[in-house]
Amino acid sequence: MKKLFQLISKNCFRFQPKLPVVFKTFNQPLPIITISRERGSGGKVIANMIVKKLGQPWRIYHKEIINEIAKETHLEKELINEVDEKRYRLVNKVIADTLGKNYLTLNSYYKHLLKILSTIGNRGYAVIVGRGVNFLSPSALKVRIICSMDQRIKWMMEYEKMTKKQAITDIEESDKNREEFTKTLFKHNVRKAHHYDLVIRTGKDMDLEDATNIIVSLAKKRFKI
Repeated sequence: MKKLFQLISKNCFRFQPKLPVVFKTFNQPLPIITISRERGSGGKVIANMIVKKLGQPWRIYHKEIINEIAKETHLEKELINEVDEKRYRLVNKVIADTLGKNYLTLNSYYKHLLKILSTIGNRGYAVIVGRGVNFLSPSALKVRIICSMDQRIKWMMEYEKMTKKQAITDIEESDKNREEFTKTLFKHNVRKAHHYDLVIRTGKDMDLEDATNIIVSLAKKRFKI
């Protein structure tokens, strides 16, 4: 697991020596894009394409990486130690302001997870996929990717090599789990559009490249990059 952290730190958290001024300014919001998506809508692919188009020092953070760190308390401490003291205090403030007393009732894993999400957010130049991080990042560009059920099934069958029955089951379970996750931590409905700056419905009239270009264009305007 130690090697996993080193790999993540090397490839995801390394900063270039010369960064835009916004990255160094504590009081100015850092560039963050959060991607909430329905299973089979192409959200994760879009997130990767966004990072590729924006280039360095942008990084993508998805569930697998975040969960691995959250499972290990000592890895969480190593990650947080890479953030200066002022930013770490901000991490705790954001969590406390967002969740209030609810934070005290959460189990250890969720507390680790929330700190990690906030820490990554306070590094900036991040595209964070899932995990409800849009509720912790008021200044982020918050995007929701949705898609018709028929198209989601089609893409799952095509790219995940599932049968139609498997695809339907997988999608339904994913929708349920993501909705429960958001309600448990943030007491919000992940489906409500007003939680996002932009909701994009992918499909035959909006392919993943088009969706990516819209988000990148808006991000450049929002963050003046």
